[in-house]
Amino acid sequence: MLKRKKLPLALALMLMISVLAACGGGGAADKGAPAKESEAVQSDGTVDVSKLDPVTLKLYLIGPTPNDLPKVQEEMNKYLTEKINTKLDISMIDWGDYTQRMQVITSSGEDYDIAFTSAWAFDYLPNAAKGAFLPINDLLDQYGQGIKDTIDPRFLEGSKVNGVNYAVPNQKELAGQAVWRFNKKYVDKYKLDLDSVTTLESLEPLLKTIKESEPADITPLAVPKSFKPPLPFDFLIGDEIPIGMYLDAKDNKYVNVLDTPEFKQALTTMRKYYQAGYVREDIATLEGIDNMKTGKWLVDKEITQPYADLLWSRSAGYDIVSRPMQQPVIATGSAAGSMMAISSYSKNPERSMMFLNLLNTDPVLRNMIQYGIEDVHYKKLEGNYIEDLPAMSENYAMPGFALGNLFLTYLHEGDPEDKWEQFEAFNESALVAPSFGFNFDTAPVKTEVASVTNVAKEFIPVLFTGSVDPDEYLPKAQQKFKDAGIDRVIAEAQKQYDAWAAEQGK
Repeated sequence: MLKRKKLPLALALMLMISVLAACGGGGAADKGAPAKESEAVQSDGTVDVSKLDPVTLKLYLIGPTPNDLPKVQEEMNKYLTEKINTKLDISMIDWGDYTQRMQVITSSGEDYDIAFTSAWAFDYLPNAAKGAFLPINDLLDQYGQGIKDTIDPRFLEGSKVNGVNYAVPNQKELAGQAVWRFNKKYVDKYKLDLDSVTTLESLEPLLKTIKESEPADITPLAVPKSFKPPLPFDFLIGDEIPIGMYLDAKDNKYVNVLDTPEFKQALTTMRKYYQAGYVREDIATLEGIDNMKTGKWLVDKEITQPYADLLWSRSAGYDIVSRPMQQPVIATGSAAGSMMAISSYSKNPERSMMFLNLLNTDPVLRNMIQYGIEDVHYKKLEGNYIEDLPAMSENYAMPGFALGNLFLTYLHEGDPEDKWEQFEAFNESALVAPSFGFNFDTAPVKTEVASVTNVAKEFIPVLFTGSVDPDEYLPKAQQKFKDAGIDRVIAEAQKQYDAWAAEQGK
């Protein structure tokens, strides 16, 4: 769920923010909120529905359309009519099509109300820059106080752009933590010592055991071409472009990761693993491996959350265990991993925020949109637990991480009662990256960023997967990145970061 880091921020954003600031701060109040909307919100935060006209909100969500969506939507609309005199018109767009379709919808000027956005789908920062999303600071203050009181404030703080929020983050794990994930069948069979596994290098004896003892179709290290070895950096523009700041940086300087000893060590180790046959020969072109389905693997790399082993095991149908590579880390991209934005074309921004406020504070609505209808899609058990019924998997599978405050959702059998408390503890325990909250504006070096990105596509997959000799290819990559202007990108990023840090008092 967490797949990305910082994305380009266009110069247009700066101009847009200046205009908004001149108008009074960015929010529905700038347009002049309908009197009925503001009058309906009581001093205690409750809504007097009798003062609201009926409204239907158009909502775009990511993921395939479940067969029972109309049935569940009907039930939600009954509930929402009682709460805020509102109905939903939900449209789902499949994972691979979502970004492109939403760009077309936005460009057309369609007056939809709310859409899923993130740092990896319908990209948050560039679309805020283009004016696709409404500034919501005022809306949050007037109609979304429950959001501000409920979710970790770092979600809202980390997703601000020059002090302005353009979307409501969905509360989930804020921190990201990379882990080595193991197929427990082989761990138990060979009594593998996982306690000794931390670094990439420490995997070697385990990989060797599987390679020598299992058939050739069992992959010791099952990773695709997008695999990135663990490295101690907070990357500037995604981990495919080799510009980053050490997570424990004292000087807060961006560096060319290609020139660091950690990078060279990782390439050397992966080359050794490739030559030993611990990864697939076609790894540099492999888009993905369905490890969970085949079960023919020992270890891969994943991003975890509390009790993720239980989720992975339940999904796979066999036991999976994991070991951390690093402590949890909160970076800028963490806050923008899953969000809901109000369209700048929305005719109902106040009601949209009322809906988002409910989605993040009301357990009935939050569970209905994710799990469907009680006794149809799930069976309610004792306490906060549910059991999925066949209609759930067959007719109503929804992307729970994208639907508001995850901490309000029901638990499944095997989930500990303190699951959500552990999520909060996980977030609190995380290392905050020195650049948390900093968003890089690539406009001054957009040509260089484009060139560097092209070089990264050429060299990073083959280097990181061990498919080529780093002694030969790393110098070539270093020169090509320099020719593409990586030093100018680093200098511009440092200039912007230093100015931002000074404003933040860091």
